[in-house]
Amino acid sequence: MANLKVGDKAIPFKLPSTDGRTHSLADYADKEAVALVFTCNHCPYARAWEERIVQAQSDYAGKGVQVLAINANDASRYPDDGFEAMKKRAEEKGFGFPYLWDESQEVARAYGAERTPEVFLFDKDGVLRYHGTVDDDYEDPASVKNAYFRDALDAVLAGRDPKVSETRPVGCTIKWK
Repeated sequence: MANLKVGDKAIPFKLPSTDGRTHSLADYADKEAVALVFTCNHCPYARAWEERIVQAQSDYAGKGVQVLAINANDASRYPDDGFEAMKKRAEEKGFGFPYLWDESQEVARAYGAERTPEVFLFDKDGVLRYHGTVDDDYEDPASVKNAYFRDALDAVLAGRDPKVSETRPVGCTIKWK
């Protein structure tokens, strides 16, 4: 289970991005909500939910939401998850958010992330309000009955606690060094 529990504060970090910049959590202190999504290029679960995460950023950007995707996989064992491949994937898929590389795996370890994808949603005060999976059906977006991530975003933006604040992340395990 994650090191961070709902109600805990976000852990600061600085990571390089596929956009050529270094991003820190503090860069987004003005946002109403920040979603960290630990993900990668090769995992079929991460790939299945990718478009929904891209769409969520697009739908919620005007409401002050920022998604930050973080890849912590060991690129020496999984070359498809290396930094150059990340740049290509972000461009091909039109990521409307920074795709950060946690090469040292320090951020993933600090947060206690275990899977790809795994969502950590923080409110404007940097408090963890939701942790878990994107929704309840990675295979078929049309069959989703519980859009946990979007429901949590709606609640946080409305100043409420999400009805569901924690779900079990579903996906590939992070590939540790």
